[in-house]
Amino acid sequence: MRTVIIVQARMTSTRLPGKVLLPVLGKPLLAYQIERLRRVTAAAEIVIATTTNETDQPIVDLCSKMDIPFYRGSEADVLSRYYEAASLFRAEAVVRVTSDCPLIDPEIISNMIHRFHEGYPDCGYVSNVFPRTYPRGMDTEVFSFASLAEANKQADMPPDREHVTPYILRLHQPDRTANISCSQDHSIHRWTVDTPEDFELIRRMLESLYPVKPTFSLKDCLQTLAAHPNWALINRHIEQKKFSIQRRVCDERCSKENHSYPRRFLSCHWFRPCYALPHFGRNIGINGLQAYVYLSRLAGSYRPTDQR
Repeated sequence: MRTVIIVQARMTSTRLPGKVLLPVLGKPLLAYQIERLRRVTAAAEIVIATTTNETDQPIVDLCSKMDIPFYRGSEADVLSRYYEAASLFRAEAVVRVTSDCPLIDPEIISNMIHRFHEGYPDCGYVSNVFPRTYPRGMDTEVFSFASLAEANKQADMPPDREHVTPYILRLHQPDRTANISCSQDHSIHRWTVDTPEDFELIRRMLESLYPVKPTFSLKDCLQTLAAHPNWALINRHIEQKKFSIQRRVCDERCSKENHSYPRRFLSCHWFRPCYALPHFGRNIGINGLQAYVYLSRLAGSYRPTDQR
């Protein structure tokens, strides 16, 4: 099964613009991530999926310099960007990672690809975030091109188009998905780059690890933080960006129809993720996006009837 790693990347981050090309030791963060992804021997190809915006030309320039294939598609409709990139590069299985994870461990990705290949077609989706036990920044999802194509064809809600995999998760019953867990729970660690504090931590870790061992692993990262316990406090207070698309529209429409709090999620034909999702998620130990997938599954085959 031809497996392609597709990395979504853009320069217009809201909290830290240009973060994927911030330099450490004279090398942009995305270059570190590409270098690490090249060690995933189970994948046939790596593709950077960026946008058609002029602001993302520096990402294309880096890809050309590193001889890495790229695809340019919609900025907002990330699902279509993934589908088009996967189609162009003849993917049969897709590995989804984001470009703000320069410490991502290729061994974890390889294990997940092997797990997907072994379980397919009985298992159609593999991740390491439901539930999360690895540090944030090791996030990986593996799914079939067939599932991606079906999602691209059928998904019509903005969160599904932006976050790529919620609809794919709803395609598969829980017993047809798999989660890869770490031997210990390290989910307290945040090794993704979304704020200046995140970058400061990653900069220190790369400057400590890379000159000594360029092929450093998750274990090496944990040992480095054990040797410098104060480093983990640099971004400990940072919260993951909330999943709250169209909350005002949802509130207005649900109020007009006099929908109760639960019905807003489970039976409202204006069903949208809104401000309550992160709060609901915290109550059961998951984040806003996971809450969206969870509640969508509870809603079963129900589909919105409004024509947008």
